[in-house]
Amino acid sequence: MTSEITELKKEIKHLRLLLRSQTPDLKTMLARHGFFIYKKEPEDDLIIPANASMKRRFYEYLKKYSFRLFLRDVIKHQESFTSDDVARYATKEVAIQYISFLMKAELIEPIPDNQNAYSLIKKPVKSFGETLEWFMSELIKKDFGAETIWGVKFKRHRIGGDYDLLAKIDSSILYMEIKSSPPKQIYDKEITAFLDRVIDLSPEVAIFFMDTELRMKDKIVPMFEAELKKRYKQHIPVERLERELYHIKKKIFIINSKESVEANLRTVLNFSLFRKKEIFSTGGDE
Repeated sequence: MTSEITELKKEIKHLRLLLRSQTPDLKTMLARHGFFIYKKEPEDDLIIPANASMKRRFYEYLKKYSFRLFLRDVIKHQESFTSDDVARYATKEVAIQYISFLMKAELIEPIPDNQNAYSLIKKPVKSFGETLEWFMSELIKKDFGAETIWGVKFKRHRIGGDYDLLAKIDSSILYMEIKSSPPKQIYDKEITAFLDRVIDLSPEVAIFFMDTELRMKDKIVPMFEAELKKRYKQHIPVERLERELYHIKKKIFIINSKESVEANLRTVLNFSLFRKKEIFSTGGDE
């Protein structure tokens, strides 16, 4: 049974790749919406190995929530850190294992005259944000046979800022806002900007993703409800899909990393794109 499921997944991915080759590319689809790419995929703060084999291993490591938290601490202490400094969210043994991998990947190096301390080779790095966007882009590309771009700026004057991730899945556009900060560091203006971009681009599906295992119901969901009420002067429900996955009219989704990023994305995309679509409206139920 397991082998049959594996083969079926391969066949579905193959069919999606065929469909992708027979429909316009993502750049063309965006242009049809009036969006023309100005800049994309910046590398100022991107931390990934140069070696292709190590890059693949790095991608697999990034699927672990503990490794992503570990990397945030490495960036926080990028000038000098010990295993104790980066072991807040993993055991010291696991942190040492992660340090060993980053050494092999040539992303960190020992500090001379202090073999117990390490330094990030590429610095300064402001945040984990670009690396997280790269990872999410790779994940959607590999798992769903999608065409993706991240860190996108457009030649448009109406809505500013970056579109963290855009993807073409089958013949649909996906837009994802990617937050590496915990909920306590998210503010109203970020919800406002996200919804402005959704309305401006009008993708088939939009995802507000937070790389945290904390509850969305406590702060993030109420912030969306308040913003929707302010915009449309009526209650538009933010409904639970399952666990910490929420949706607005089956088009806008609020998700976190609880369980796994891959599983949560699969749940959302199965619900939104790979089923009968319904038209999004700011009014009542269709």
